[in-house]
Amino acid sequence: MTFEQKLEKLGEIVSRLSDEKPSLDEALELYKEGIALCTECKKELEQAKLTVKNMDGENKDE
Repeated sequence: MTFEQKLEKLGEIVSRLSDEKPSLDEALELYKEGIALCTECKKELEQAKLTVKNMDGENKDE
């Protein structure tokens, strides 16, 4: 799943939690899924940040 797809899925989860008023069990499952997606997105953003930082450092040497 791409980063953008994960963000879209997170949006769907938030909408379901706020609009559909799911049962407690369903809400907990959605919350759990959302937390996992957030963690994955955060890792991807940190990796992208490191990549850009490394690229920036390589360009300064020229």
